[in-house]
Amino acid sequence: MQSSYDVVVLGGGPAGSSVATVVAAAGHSTLLVEREKMPRFHVGESLMPETFWPLQRLGLIDKMKQSDFVEKHSVAFVSHSGKESNPFFFREHDPRESSSTWQVERADFDKMLFDNAREHGADAIDDTRARDVIFDGDRATGVVLRDAAGNEQTIEARVVVDATGQQALLANKLGIREVNPNLKKVAIWTYYRNAYREPGEHGGATIILHTRDKESWFWWIPLKNGITSVGCVGDRDYLLDGRGKPEEIYQEELDKCPKLQEWLADAQRSDEYRVAKEFSYSTKQHAGPSWVLIGDAWGFIDPIYSSGVYFALHSGVLAGDAIVEGLANSDLSGEQLGKWTAEFGEGTQWIRKLVHAYYSNEFSFGHFMKEHPEHRGNLTDLLIGRIFYDGAGRIFDDMDPAIEQSLERARDNASAMQSADASETQ
Repeated sequence: MQSSYDVVVLGGGPAGSSVATVVAAAGHSTLLVEREKMPRFHVGESLMPETFWPLQRLGLIDKMKQSDFVEKHSVAFVSHSGKESNPFFFREHDPRESSSTWQVERADFDKMLFDNAREHGADAIDDTRARDVIFDGDRATGVVLRDAAGNEQTIEARVVVDATGQQALLANKLGIREVNPNLKKVAIWTYYRNAYREPGEHGGATIILHTRDKESWFWWIPLKNGITSVGCVGDRDYLLDGRGKPEEIYQEELDKCPKLQEWLADAQRSDEYRVAKEFSYSTKQHAGPSWVLIGDAWGFIDPIYSSGVYFALHSGVLAGDAIVEGLANSDLSGEQLGKWTAEFGEGTQWIRKLVHAYYSNEFSFGHFMKEHPEHRGNLTDLLIGRIFYDGAGRIFDDMDPAIEQSLERARDNASAMQSADASETQ
């Protein structure tokens, strides 16, 4: 490790490793720092098909094809009544090889990305914690690192990239992180061995299951070696307030999901219960003089559509290109380093809107799609992650009014019930 670099990247996950690869491959001295010992556990195993393109840019498609990760060709949804939707097979929308993706163990996947950055010329070190980012006025000038032995070292940098994920080191330091008040969710998850797996290509699908009362939902992600990731997500106030231990809450919600119980009938739990809280947030500013945020440090929406890893990889590549251009032109302003963020934010908003639609319990996706079959292709685009083009959000021209009508009907029904109760009381 040198005493100064062109670029220091904090965080060795998909975002950090991708930006480090792009910058190092362009010939710039690059330091990639991961606080944990690699490989390390991380949740977020399901990849969107559009991850193909940043993985191709990073030179990793052949390695992915040669890996033993489970192939993912489709997604499906199970309603609160237990009815399973027809699978959304990605190739029916786009026959190219990019429509096939993977379910990954993040320890192995992230290590592959981390090693790839090193192979492209980055100094990649793990088990080293970022203690602080140093500023001269509003310009980032370096970082303070602490290794596993407790030794601290100050490293100078022309550019500091925050890819620290949910830790959001710079966003918290600068006071620019904002928790989404409408998505204060909690996830409780664990892993099972020998759970049901449908034969054929759909056996690798991500499946989203609503519980009976629609107060929570489960993810179902098949992994290699007969392991399945099964997680429960709901409002923090609903899941955690006075309801006991995580395993007790998880079981109570599982009892409200008969389809999931059926699939787990012959399975054995193979891991502990894990909890993540209030993971949905955004940032008011994404870049400044000599610094930029990427991946989950830029913001995180929700796990429901598996967008996190794709956004991390894509933002890392975009930021890498902006940094390389800025170094070449001696322009390390926030405008240059964050030149990609406006378009990136415009695209990601469609996933955010789709998340809010799913959490509108009065709204039925199935009913909406029956009334508007013309939007099936657009919906599949969103599920794939194909969101960075004009017209990517046209489905919401009809969906937004449909959601509002559902809410109005619910309010009218509630008002009618209150009036009936009042009449009976009188």
